[in-house]
Amino acid sequence: MLTLMSAQKNTRTPFEGVNATWNYTLGSIVFLFLMLDLIVIADLVVRYLETGSMLLRVLVAVCVLASATRIRYCWFLRGDSEGRLPHVGWTIALFAPAVAAWGLAFVLPEGSVYAAAQLWFSGVLFAIVLRRALRWLVMLALAVATAIPIFVRALLGDEGLELTERGAGPFVMMYGLLLPFMLISSLWLWRVVWRLDEARHLAAELAVTQERLRFAADLHDIQGHHLQVIALKAELVERTLEAKPEYAAEQVGEIRLIAKEALEETRSLVAGLREVALDVELENAREVLTLSGAECELDIAGTPSGREAQRVLAFAVREATTNILRHSGATAAKLALRPARGGYELVVTNNGLVEGYEQGSGSGLSGLRERVAALGGTLSAGALNDNFELRLWVPEGATT
Repeated sequence: MLTLMSAQKNTRTPFEGVNATWNYTLGSIVFLFLMLDLIVIADLVVRYLETGSMLLRVLVAVCVLASATRIRYCWFLRGDSEGRLPHVGWTIALFAPAVAAWGLAFVLPEGSVYAAAQLWFSGVLFAIVLRRALRWLVMLALAVATAIPIFVRALLGDEGLELTERGAGPFVMMYGLLLPFMLISSLWLWRVVWRLDEARHLAAELAVTQERLRFAADLHDIQGHHLQVIALKAELVERTLEAKPEYAAEQVGEIRLIAKEALEETRSLVAGLREVALDVELENAREVLTLSGAECELDIAGTPSGREAQRVLAFAVREATTNILRHSGATAAKLALRPARGGYELVVTNNGLVEGYEQGSGSGLSGLRERVAALGGTLSAGALNDNFELRLWVPEGATT
């Protein structure tokens, strides 16, 4: 038997699609920085080979180091559940080579634009992880700081700006200006997917909570009435025990019968025997699965007239629905019920297949298998085409 009251605590893990979205976003950002850095470094290497300038040689080495730290820092863009910033050591490692290159921009005869741009590239990457208001202030400060050595070289009349007029300079400047917007748009899409995944988990938890509340309400309905009657009869026995002992003894017998009835109804509730119409159970399953974030499709071609067949099928629908909520991150599910071979066949599929899940494992499926076998039916459960499928058949007029 499987009940939501004994459900284990659900471990919060991102859905597979969320990780795939992050990997795509991370790959795109890393590729963007790699292309920019390779173009800059390649152009500087060409300039170094032409001039043999030792300063350009140092700048190439600094740019390689700055590129490596930026690429590593990209992994921190995902953030954590508490919104904390990366460790200060990584931030220092990010800015150290960028600031060194920025300093070289004041003294380089060529390549000052590329050197100053290193501060902008690294600074934008850091600003992205900040809160929105602070982010734009930091970017404004970075833009001013990046422009200072370029204007200094321009005022001195040196050739440090010639790379903006030929070679890869215009391309690097254009993409450098667009860099914040490209990063923000990529991370915005990732965060939307992450929030949708959080909403899906919250909906699943809400569905489980609602099922627990339903169980508690049913238990209250059963126990509350019987306990109230028992309390009243016990008071009556207390008042009449001496004056009317025979009447009191009769009431004690009724109390025993009421207690026995309450116990049997409670066992029936826990065992899933409390009768609910099959069509109501199917609609409940669709509602609960939809609340959990899964698209649920019902394909009902008819329902059996036999009471026992309906009872087992209703129990199977509850069991399958609870399994989906507890053991999978399904985003799509289908419940199909149709006449077949002189009986009715129920097929429940979902795309939340869990690796390592053994067919027929768990007391819930074992109990369901016993109920189906008692009616002369059949049941199978397991993986099929990357889905998990539960399929059972019961004869139309089955009786136990």
